[in-house]
Amino acid sequence: MIGAVNQRFGKPADTIVHEQDPFNAEPPRGALGREAITSFERFYVRGHGVVPELPADATLRVEGLVDEPLELSFEQLRDGRFPQVEVTATLQCAGNRRVELIAIRDIPGEASWGSGATGTAVWRGVRLADVIAAVGPRPEARHAAFVGAERAEEAKPPQRFGGSVPLEKALRPEVVLAWEMNGEPLPSVHGGPLRAVVPGYIGARSVKWLHRVELRADPFDGYFQETAYRLIRPGEQPAPGLGIELGEILLNADILSADDAPPRPGSPLELRGYALAGGGRSVSRVDVSCDGGETWNAARLLEDLGPWAWRLWSLRVELPPGEHQIFARAWDTSGGTQPESPATLWNPKGYMNTAWGRMRISVAPAES
Repeated sequence: MIGAVNQRFGKPADTIVHEQDPFNAEPPRGALGREAITSFERFYVRGHGVVPELPADATLRVEGLVDEPLELSFEQLRDGRFPQVEVTATLQCAGNRRVELIAIRDIPGEASWGSGATGTAVWRGVRLADVIAAVGPRPEARHAAFVGAERAEEAKPPQRFGGSVPLEKALRPEVVLAWEMNGEPLPSVHGGPLRAVVPGYIGARSVKWLHRVELRADPFDGYFQETAYRLIRPGEQPAPGLGIELGEILLNADILSADDAPPRPGSPLELRGYALAGGGRSVSRVDVSCDGGETWNAARLLEDLGPWAWRLWSLRVELPPGEHQIFARAWDTSGGTQPESPATLWNPKGYMNTAWGRMRISVAPAES
């Protein structure tokens, strides 16, 4: 059954499916870091409802606190009225690496996302700022809300998925309304024919199957912003307005692979991973420890794709026989780094695990 679901959505057979309906899936850890740009096949999927089928004449409405509301067909968005742009950006689910938090204490009702709920693509579309300029935002507008066609039954009450970002962010040049992913039409499972892409914010703000943009005086008041995507204290239950609203992503790094073959004593082993800085900052360095954090070595930073994309890294090491706890930590241009342990970050929803990346590697004794 899972294989059929993967095939339906164009994902490889080894894709890890957390939920079939709605479809929630991620690539195996080792498959993610092989290319700086994540292919459609390896890009994670986070859904809250059935993938909607939009009619051929679907439109985008831009309304709210504006002088002249607009309703545009998707073809009109592409017809040259607005300049087309590309942005290379990493999207990351707020629940990425939740499995490490679950290992500390169970988190009932939440998917056990591993390290694969993140990916980087080249998104093509138009700047949201250009569309907003065309409708004339009123002075009292402070937030831009996105509402998609996806209906989420898990919400209380059931409703369309949506969320907002401050207008200051919405007007930045990196925020786009995208219809293309890696040079191809945006696949329906990733929000096609049109989605918001908000680099630097949790994936939940890059709303898929976009059909409405609303300028507002206050943040979006739907379930997924008011209740679901919030950081609450241990012992608290989700409730409207409780906790910290999630927005910008935080500095994060992880280890994705250690070659493809079992490591052997005396043979070099290539460790690979990613580092991602939040807030438009850049990754300054990545350190890797092969002895549980006692000593650290500088990893080699690979291709720089810009301020909104991850930075892949690699390091060749030789490990003696035995069990090894490998750690990775990133530093950004502000001098910030990651917390050491996921135990200090545990929360009832399992969000924002930005602790040191970690991987256990077993090296067999040399054959006599």
